[in-house]
Amino acid sequence: MEEQKMRVIQEYVPGKQLTLAHVIASPDPSLYAKLGLEGRSAIGILTLTPTETAIIAADVATKAADVGIGYLDRFTGSLVLTGEVAAVEMAIAAVNAFLLEKLKFATAPVTRS
Repeated sequence: MEEQKMRVIQEYVPGKQLTLAHVIASPDPSLYAKLGLEGRSAIGILTLTPTETAIIAADVATKAADVGIGYLDRFTGSLVLTGEVAAVEMAIAAVNAFLLEKLKFATAPVTRS
């Protein structure tokens, strides 16, 4: 009897989610240099799917607090915010709340190092 081989097809189907929301409160200056950023303030990192959501997150963040956009990539869903620690935390909290309440996204807890 011939053994049948099972074929598995996998595909990536992004959900509506904020997968990472992290604040680096006091980054080493070399981190800023490696990222091509200026300044010595806090860094906020978010990753989102669908990836275009990074544009919405940047809009919400900059309207919610005095933060700058260090990096935004609508193709990978990456967003880097810069500013004072409290402002970065407030901006990320506002993004989380907007995505959860208005767009019904799964959100991530804000972590800090």
